[in-house]
Amino acid sequence: MSSLALYLDGLALWAPALPGWQAAREALHGGTLPAPAARPAGALLGANERRRAPESVLVALEVAQAAVAEAGLAADAVPSVFSSTHGDLAVVDALCRTLATDPLLLSPTRFHHSVHNAASGYWAIASGCRRPSSAVAEFGHAFAAGWLEAATQCLADTTPVLLVGVDTAACGPLASVNGSRGLLGVALVLAPQPGPASRWRVEGRLVPEAASAPALRSAAAAALAANAMGDALPLFEALARELPARLALPLGPRLHLALALEPRAASGLSPAGA
Repeated sequence: MSSLALYLDGLALWAPALPGWQAAREALHGGTLPAPAARPAGALLGANERRRAPESVLVALEVAQAAVAEAGLAADAVPSVFSSTHGDLAVVDALCRTLATDPLLLSPTRFHHSVHNAASGYWAIASGCRRPSSAVAEFGHAFAAGWLEAATQCLADTTPVLLVGVDTAACGPLASVNGSRGLLGVALVLAPQPGPASRWRVEGRLVPEAASAPALRSAAAAALAANAMGDALPLFEALARELPARLALPLGPRLHLALALEPRAASGLSPAGA
């Protein structure tokens, strides 16, 4: 498959110890890992909704809002793709416990938080966005699958697309069969053409061959790698280093996504986040 180019106009990352891209960029470049922060702010939500919303939704809104703002776009004007390997495992665990003990106590609010596109729905309501939104999953490679979906829409429809990836920790009995740990959210705005906010040019292509996940370089990335969205970390490490890079992101046992990243400093723009 021939390579197709697109541009990164906004990016964001949130984890308890890396509450925002500025903190994350330094840590992923080899800096120290800060102490964990509080919950994501969830500033788009009203007080009642913010109190009820699970961490997966709060993180998704946090990174989505930050990426769109960096791209200089209106939040209600951008199609979106939300990717998650498992959805919110804490909510699923609570639902299963309730069903096993007293099904009549099942909370409708908790039930609607359990669906895979809960974060997408919250984003559409909170931002007032009526553009198309997709929710995708691909076990072990959820970020790469989300990238493929978002990039396809971006290039086919010639419009910027917001990509958001979030996964949570497994808890309760689920933790014995599911290895996801911690909380991690990432977001990117992909654009089909370069613009004032474009900081990176990325060429991508599908390769029908197996590939190993790129090795992580920083202690910060290694600390987050147990999260199910950890396949995003090699890309965000590369963006933090602000140097050209080539990455192979696995999409399955016989397929991977090959990405070539080039900062646009050569065209008079600063590298990402500068």
